[in-house]
Amino acid sequence: MIKKHQLQKKFNSLSQKKLELETRVEDLNAEKNQLQRDFDSLNKKGPVCLFMSTELKSWSDSRQYCRDRGADLLIINTEEKFISSLVSERVWIGLSDREQEGNMKWVDNSTLKQGFWFKDQPNNIGGNQDCIELNFNRGKMGWSPLNSWNDLQCFDKKKGICE
Repeated sequence: MIKKHQLQKKFNSLSQKKLELETRVEDLNAEKNQLQRDFDSLNKKGPVCLFMSTELKSWSDSRQYCRDRGADLLIINTEEKFISSLVSERVWIGLSDREQEGNMKWVDNSTLKQGFWFKDQPNNIGGNQDCIELNFNRGKMGWSPLNSWNDLQCFDKKKGICE
């Protein structure tokens, strides 16, 4: 009788463990499927192609240059996409607060989530610095790829980086 009770208890414990493992397998399969969907979605977008305008232009004209070639000014929304180490001059990126001061928006109309501003930027000196450049200045104190953005007047002439 004691042996039967011990076996029943062991069986119940193993049955519970089996249910827990089955649930874990279902969770892992769901996670795997979501990762596969994310991977497939990223692959459909294709590789990112970056190119720079050849002439110095205002922010608006640089944007038009990109758009005429099926692209737009670069959006930088993660450190992974940070390209300041690839450029050797100051260039326009696709960020501005032209519509409303202090409300930074990308060219796709998404809002800025994380910025990589140079020290004391944006500062809107003179009240009309509404367009953002990637500031190449490796020799300047405090410069790094993760703090290299600067606000400028949109009519300043620079090359634009397109994607």
